[in-house]
Amino acid sequence: MSKNWRQDQLGDVIAHELSDLMRTRLKDPRVGFASITGVEVSADLRHAKVFVSVMGDEAEQHATLAALEHAAGFLRHELAQRLTVRHTPEIVFRLDQSIARGTHVIDLINRVNAGAAERGRTAGAAAVSDGGDD
Repeated sequence: MSKNWRQDQLGDVIAHELSDLMRTRLKDPRVGFASITGVEVSADLRHAKVFVSVMGDEAEQHATLAALEHAAGFLRHELAQRLTVRHTPEIVFRLDQSIARGTHVIDLINRVNAGAAERGRTAGAAAVSDGGDD
């Protein structure tokens, strides 16, 4: 059993509840298409870093993060109503760039593969024009 079992379990519950709260109770128009990708809870269970992925450009991402930071007190209060813990963790939102980085890496791999295929076609065409046998 993991040493961080309680932290992991609380993080999963916080992620689920915050997702539900963002979808149903948060009415701020600055919050765009955002999803919670993970929650890290401190060892004393008093602080939680909530990682949020936001679809859109950089301005939309920053506006969404600002709206979530502004609503952190409300969200913490709502979490306190839903959780059965002695102290509801302080919530800090962080932008999760992992999806964007993953997309960028896949794009780079596709470019390399396309370049290799193009070089292969060029080399094949050159071998055919040379007669093929050396």
